[in-house]
Amino acid sequence: MFAFFKTLRKATRRAFILPVAALALAGCDPAALGGLTGGGNDGPRIDASQPIPVALLVPRGSGQGGDELLARNLENAARLAIRDLNGVQIDLRVYGTAGNAQRAATQAVQAVNDGAQIILGPLYAEAANAAGVAVAAQNVNILAFSNNTTIAGGNVFVLGSTFANTANRLVNYSKSQGRDRIVVVHAQDVAGQLGRNAIQQAISRNGATLAGTVDYPLSQQGLIAAVPRVKAAVDSSGANSVFLTAAPAAGLPLLTQLLPEAGVTPDTTQFLGLTRWDIPRQTLDLPGVQGGWFALPDPSRAAAFRSQYQAAYGDAPHPLAGLAFDGIAAVGALASRGRGNALSRAALTQGSGFQGATGIFRLRNDGTNERGLAIATVQNNQVAIVSPAPRGFSGGGF
Repeated sequence: MFAFFKTLRKATRRAFILPVAALALAGCDPAALGGLTGGGNDGPRIDASQPIPVALLVPRGSGQGGDELLARNLENAARLAIRDLNGVQIDLRVYGTAGNAQRAATQAVQAVNDGAQIILGPLYAEAANAAGVAVAAQNVNILAFSNNTTIAGGNVFVLGSTFANTANRLVNYSKSQGRDRIVVVHAQDVAGQLGRNAIQQAISRNGATLAGTVDYPLSQQGLIAAVPRVKAAVDSSGANSVFLTAAPAAGLPLLTQLLPEAGVTPDTTQFLGLTRWDIPRQTLDLPGVQGGWFALPDPSRAAAFRSQYQAAYGDAPHPLAGLAFDGIAAVGALASRGRGNALSRAALTQGSGFQGATGIFRLRNDGTNERGLAIATVQNNQVAIVSPAPRGFSGGGF
């Protein structure tokens, strides 16, 4: 178990920790956040009868193999989406940011000077924030690939799946199943604290009950020491659910092993997960996650995108590639109406949303997003859907 924990943590450190670290840096100085300092841009007027100049900022040029792979996948997915547009022409211009904030800002300015009317990307939160600040005065909106809501607002929208979206979907479903007294268990790092906040807000929003909060330092001993505290919180409050922020690479295997051994069993206490429990695949083999609930994108839509991408390029897409597809899909859907204000804030935040690579999504006025997620459980080491992803939005969302 411990070897599994260490191996996964090492393998995913850059993919998981770097965007969160950038998030923390961007959140330190509110004056530096382009998304939090103004009312946002209306976007340039477009001529929908002509090709629409769209800039795509990818982490090409960093010298890191992972960034180069992701850059190719993002560009491939964007071009795949362009093929699906009916009657809308996109003039896609690709710029490398080297995964660097200063370079991202420079490239964003260059893209606007080259005529870009909207920018897709960049990926990392610090780079996306810098790009947003750099072009805020040029009336150009940015659909960033980050999931960091700290940088959202003004001319910056985040396309990545957010903690708030996942927490809201899970708490809403849990309450509908009578599992409405929830203990939140989170690490003391930035990601854990942000996850805790999202869950607490979702509990309040959905009329559930916060039955307790237990934090722990992200270390083996910290996790072990937290288990009896979780047990005490469950027993003293009568909680019937435990919501874990831990990722498979950062504590989930150990927590889901030790909690049942301490008497917090799935028979009486529902485990909820803020992260994907099906990535990596071997997480599904853990005894402690059997019967737990987690959220994931619409499986049928995600499978169709994977199949389409693989047929076009010969390889499976990177898990984040669909974000570039989504950005093009949104631009294409809006431009197809032939209106000059297709890239305005009002248009981008239309309530009906868009069909993306992994299901429906819509942009919110505060720069965050809402995605249609399914609820899954783990049965016999396999993913089983217990509540399908919605196929359309109704009402104002959360």
